[in-house]
Amino acid sequence: MLNTTSHRYSVVAFLLILGCTLIALPTRVFSQVDSVSAVGETATETELELEAYPVDDSELPPVEVATNTAPAAVAPPVVTDNYSRERLPNDDVFSDFVVGPGRFELALEPGQSRTVELVVSNRMGVDKVFSFETEDAEGTVDGSQALVLLGDDRGPYTIKDYISVPHNKFTLKHAERARIPVTVSIPADADPGGRYGSLLISIVSDRKELNAAGGAAPASVLVSRIGTLFFISTPGTTKAAGETLDFATVNNQSVFTDSPIPMSVVFENTGDVHLNPYGEIKITNLLGDEVGFIELAPWFVLPDAIRNRVVDWDRELLIGRYTAVAQINRGHDDIIDTQTIVFWVLPWKILLPIFIALFLIFAAIRYIATRFEFKRK
Repeated sequence: MLNTTSHRYSVVAFLLILGCTLIALPTRVFSQVDSVSAVGETATETELELEAYPVDDSELPPVEVATNTAPAAVAPPVVTDNYSRERLPNDDVFSDFVVGPGRFELALEPGQSRTVELVVSNRMGVDKVFSFETEDAEGTVDGSQALVLLGDDRGPYTIKDYISVPHNKFTLKHAERARIPVTVSIPADADPGGRYGSLLISIVSDRKELNAAGGAAPASVLVSRIGTLFFISTPGTTKAAGETLDFATVNNQSVFTDSPIPMSVVFENTGDVHLNPYGEIKITNLLGDEVGFIELAPWFVLPDAIRNRVVDWDRELLIGRYTAVAQINRGHDDIIDTQTIVFWVLPWKILLPIFIALFLIFAAIRYIATRFEFKRK
């Protein structure tokens, strides 16, 4: 009887000790998922096995992790995105990134929205964080540039409040391409006319990358940006007006020694919507035969701006007088401007041997005529 009672007491004491020991252990011993999510801890064998089966952590909420040396802390929220991604055909490193398309032209009614797709490809050789920003654009009055971006300033045809993306930042691996939905929304009370700007995609190269590339100062950072233009027109009472101001060779040069022959077309937009002029240039020789043709694909000119477009005519064995006739469609109301220029091509590499040969022939004839006397028999 005594032995049985002692045995029971021993079992109860063992169970009490075991229960206290289990209560004293940290809860993370029983939670493998929390251990894998912990930041800054050393991975155990169990954790390494779990990492062999990756999980889409964009679906996981932030996890509270308890440690032995600090009170419970909340992990910072992870910035995620739902952009679709795909691998590029090859993983070659070009140290750049590609954005396309280069321009969107949209016609939207007041209160209307439309979503377009922008494609961003990372060919930097390393993973990169990309960010978006929007800037207004306007043309120039001297024709020196197609347009200029205004930074933080608002332009007369602002687009800043009308473009949005789901996430302003996202990470893209090397040789990976992301498809970004960009939504353009026009308010219901919007005035008719055009709105112009650019959605800029940028990356920042850190100091380590710059030092590895060589030559950059240790404290320098490089911000690379690529922009996609957005031209939005809202129908209504608008003013479409413009004309071809000038057609000439570059610097008004009239004599050339060789091709190519650079020619410029200067177009002015005096309306409140952008225009897309287009046209052609025909070149004829001294006899009136057509010897050259240049097709001018549509190019844009922003409102209240001038744009200078330069094209080259390149052809071998040019010599003599040529006439170039430009016919430019203004891009509205089917109005065509016609302007003409004349220029000469005198290739000295061809003409100089001819002149030397003629000079030698003339000198030989003169020498013979002065040294010999010819008589009839």
